[in-house]
Amino acid sequence: MKGRHRTAGSSGGALKLGAAAVAVLVVLAGSWYAFRKYSQPSCGSNAAKLSIGTPADIAPALKAHATEWAEQAKANGNCVDIEVFEEDPADVAAALAGRAEKSLTGVGQANGKTRIPDVWVADSSLWLQRVRAVSPQAVPADTKSIAMSPVVLAMPEPIATTFGWPQKNITYADLIGKVATDQKVKVGIVEPSRDSTGLSGLLTLAAVAQAAGGGNTAQATQTATAALRALAAGRSSVRSDLMQKFPRGSDAAALGSGLSVAPLSEQAVIQYNGQQPPVRLAALYAEPAAPALDYPYVVLDSGKASIAGELLKSLDSQGFRDKLGAVGLRGVDGAPGKGFQTPANAPAALAATQLPDAAAIEGLLGKWQAITLPARMLAVLDVSGSMLTPVPTAGNATRMQVTLEAARKGMSLFDDSWALGVWTFSTQLDGAKDYKELVPIGPLVSQRAQCLQALGTIQPKKNGDTALYDTILAAYKTVQSGYESGRINSIIVMTDGENDDPAGGLSLEQLIAELNKVKDPAKPIQVILIGIGDKVGEAAMRQITDAVGGGTFVAPDPAKIGDIFLQAISLRGQAAAPPK
Repeated sequence: MKGRHRTAGSSGGALKLGAAAVAVLVVLAGSWYAFRKYSQPSCGSNAAKLSIGTPADIAPALKAHATEWAEQAKANGNCVDIEVFEEDPADVAAALAGRAEKSLTGVGQANGKTRIPDVWVADSSLWLQRVRAVSPQAVPADTKSIAMSPVVLAMPEPIATTFGWPQKNITYADLIGKVATDQKVKVGIVEPSRDSTGLSGLLTLAAVAQAAGGGNTAQATQTATAALRALAAGRSSVRSDLMQKFPRGSDAAALGSGLSVAPLSEQAVIQYNGQQPPVRLAALYAEPAAPALDYPYVVLDSGKASIAGELLKSLDSQGFRDKLGAVGLRGVDGAPGKGFQTPANAPAALAATQLPDAAAIEGLLGKWQAITLPARMLAVLDVSGSMLTPVPTAGNATRMQVTLEAARKGMSLFDDSWALGVWTFSTQLDGAKDYKELVPIGPLVSQRAQCLQALGTIQPKKNGDTALYDTILAAYKTVQSGYESGRINSIIVMTDGENDDPAGGLSLEQLIAELNKVKDPAKPIQVILIGIGDKVGEAAMRQITDAVGGGTFVAPDPAKIGDIFLQAISLRGQAAAPPK
């Protein structure tokens, strides 16, 4: 019995020991789990965060790579939370310029919903050039590209064969010649002030057209203007709209009614053809090569430079190149990754391209705005005695002469859809009035010659003063009285002096008060004031344009008035005309 009791007791003790051991193991296991849980990185509030704003065309490749990289970092004991979101490069560029209270030609103010990311991947370094032009410190100088896509001439294959494709290399000069001689060729472009492929194509086509004039400046300008007008006739505000304009059938009627050619990225052509359209697009690698999309990686938040730099290093890999290839993009060196669908007749090596300087970009966009925006404008020219002052940097031509030349060149950009009127002003120019109407505001299609003739008759009034304020108010009321919806209604005043009216007239405060009384938000009038020389009242001019809308521009060197005139004209695109 005792033996049994001892045996039973030993067995019960063993069971208790076993249970205790299990309990200890459970506690230890739980402690180990807890240790692992709290010692490993957590992608919560303590994770390193990085936001990347990118255009839609590279977003899938970047998202996939960033996810893999973050998982690998976590496995190595570092937790990173990377957000890749799509943002239009035009909106980010506008927001960056807006930080410096500046705006970009044709882009205007930033969308209020735009996010400025820690890292900005734009689709082209052209955006960086434009932002630096207005705010040099807005983006860092040391940026690297992470992908590329050449800008090609996209053309329906049946039409491309008429250019000699795929056997022949096409040039932009060939295209210009074809457009000039064959009205059936319809050229399209995505709005270049907001789209990098459109801007790249515009820059290249304009440069080739300008060169086609040889040493004949007038001929070169005429050729370039004709090329810009041809593009303007087929422009689309967004890429998706332009793609819908390509023909949907291969018969003569469909080909004749659809779009013939447009500058687009190679990727856009690959993706379009991947949808199996009725008529495929040929990608023509035209010469000279247009600036390619190069996808610069721009670190905007210096506090995130370390993590952004590590991610950038990881993008230099075959894995990322293959992800680019899957969405129709090439590696930064132009070599494709796996899955890349190489277009027919793509060159083995892509030609290197060089970006134009910011001044050339903005100058061309100014011309583009002048050509494309429907407008109704009153041009008011100062003819006071000081306009007889010689300009040494312009071969001693007078201020009046350089101003009139700028006006003539500007007018050559305006197509027949424009409405234009011409005034002059000084003091007591038309009886007691300080201003004189030379040509009433009317369509250029019927009065272009009359406007040019009027410019040719303008002479400064010796000893005439500058009744600027009275003239501005009269001009404003005139434009407002004939307001046309669906157009940019504006006044452009070119003057070389401050308001100086011996007969009295309005003071600055009185002018602004009167303008505020008559202005109508439903009928916005842009007031554009251009100062010529170093004696203008710039501060007062800015008060006027700030009060009613518009802008003030000053050319301290009157020889530069032509460039300033184009900048001023482009401002019209930053104020939307009310709908028709």
